[in-house]
Amino acid sequence: MRISSKGDYGLRALFDLAQRYGEGPVQSDDIATRQGIPVNYLNQLLITMRRAGLIESLRGPQGGHMLARAPETITLLDVLTTLEGPLLPAEPSRDDLTPTVPEDDELVDETWATLRARIEQFLSEVTLDDLCQRKRQRSGGVMYYI
Repeated sequence: MRISSKGDYGLRALFDLAQRYGEGPVQSDDIATRQGIPVNYLNQLLITMRRAGLIESLRGPQGGHMLARAPETITLLDVLTTLEGPLLPAEPSRDDLTPTVPEDDELVDETWATLRARIEQFLSEVTLDDLCQRKRQRSGGVMYYI
């Protein structure tokens, strides 16, 4: 599994928006500056994420971008599969592989399936809000909910 700059930058942009959730639209130049993302590349990612329903965008001088849903409802799995596609292919490409021991092939395939399931489970359990909470804990601004 490899996370490209597309997945990394996209997650950083959404994390930035999550930290400002409820404050109105955030301009892409501001996100790019805070996160160190090239603004043209960020704009391409924002289009992809808008089409996927992760963000909403408003045009105009007071426009910008904001999360389409609450940060606690957007998982890292949502973000990464939107930007990267499947994290591990369902079936590895094996055009040149013709195993003579089917049991070996089956065991290896089960291993990849287990890995894929564990990665997806972990990513589905972490939300943008979780990242915001972790940041607040590190900076001493812990929020307690009852």
